[in-house]
Amino acid sequence: MINKGLRAIAFFEACKGALVMLAGLTAFSLIHENVQVVAEQLVQHMHLNPARHVPRILVESAGHLTDGRLRMLAFFALLYSAVRYIEAYGLWFGKRWAEWFALLSGGIYLPVELYELSKGFTWLKTVLVAVNLLVILYMAIEVFSLKKRHYTFGKSVESRTEADL
Repeated sequence: MINKGLRAIAFFEACKGALVMLAGLTAFSLIHENVQVVAEQLVQHMHLNPARHVPRILVESAGHLTDGRLRMLAFFALLYSAVRYIEAYGLWFGKRWAEWFALLSGGIYLPVELYELSKGFTWLKTVLVAVNLLVILYMAIEVFSLKKRHYTFGKSVESRTEADL
């Protein structure tokens, strides 16, 4: 039986993996480039005011990126992406380990997200915390539900037929 909630979370995790993989590949493509010039062009292309806080931080940070740092960022982005894809695979196919992994990995980010929200309220931060809380709550229900507690050689007690017993 397909669990639509797990499939939705698996799709969400796969999308996060794809987004971070794109960022990692972009970082690899910027090796041997003047990243500060690229950042300035991006800010200009998006019609952002370079004197504003976020665009200024982007351009200044880009100026401090060396090829070694870009390689490291790209490597960790691709590693994180692989972890998201593995989690998505496990959730899509209803693997028990993936349910635990999703619960724990969502819970790890929660203190940081709540701290960031306490520093200043924005709708984006609020939505991110709310989505993470929903995923954590759903995964806790899945992990701790009584029907899933009794596994014997890959089959739950409830799913075994009389022939299996």
